[in-house]
Amino acid sequence: MKLTMLGTGNALVTECYNTCFILEDKGQLFMTDGGGGNTILHQIRHAGYNWMDIRHIFVTHKHIDHLMGIIWMVRMICQFMDHGEYEGDAYIYSHGEVLNLIREMAGKLLREKEAAFIDDRLHLTEISDGETLDIIGHKVTFFDIRSTKEKQFGFRMELADGKALTCCGDEPLTTQTEHYARGVEWMLHEAFCLYSQADIFDPYEKHHSTVKDACELAERLEIKNLVLYHTEDRNLADRKKLYGKEGRQYYHGNLWIPDDLEVLTI
Repeated sequence: MKLTMLGTGNALVTECYNTCFILEDKGQLFMTDGGGGNTILHQIRHAGYNWMDIRHIFVTHKHIDHLMGIIWMVRMICQFMDHGEYEGDAYIYSHGEVLNLIREMAGKLLREKEAAFIDDRLHLTEISDGETLDIIGHKVTFFDIRSTKEKQFGFRMELADGKALTCCGDEPLTTQTEHYARGVEWMLHEAFCLYSQADIFDPYEKHHSTVKDACELAERLEIKNLVLYHTEDRNLADRKKLYGKEGRQYYHGNLWIPDDLEVLTI
């Protein structure tokens, strides 16, 4: 399986794209979030993928930096379905509030004959807390992250040989949901900034973690590989070095700080 980071930045970045990624296994693609605009199409192309091959999409929550790229995917899918150039069906998974917003926006922004494909061939699939679905050949369990800011979901994907990957969304993993991540092979977790720069970026006011926080959590949960994303971009040129130096003081597993379009082998 491959993990391709389409974007790694938080909502206000300008030097990289907002956080979203693709999991690929045996040619099947599962995309999580879409970033904040039509740059998603650029990122998909420059990652070596065809957007038409992405048939499974998960949206964590309705914030602009995660949702607006999804609206562009909806437009492309429905438009090409209408032109007869898109074969088969596509699926978007999220909680009801996000899906209703997608329906509403599509109804207002797309032509009627394009929007008609929603819930016909573009299936908006509502998920519930603890629900497990089979996606690209893997069991995926979605969970409510218990956000106090915005209703948001993460997921745990079962891998081969009893291993697993957990995506925590873009807020700190809560104690109520730690069992979805404890001991997993891979955990994807936000790290808004360095702990040493918390006074500059104010991560806690925004319900986010620092590198130190995320690494202490991963150490306690015995995570084998920790991927940090959803960061600020002022340290972008030295992000790997700076985040790695701080993080390795608190975490002794494999620490990954990917750049946009970087590929990790899961």
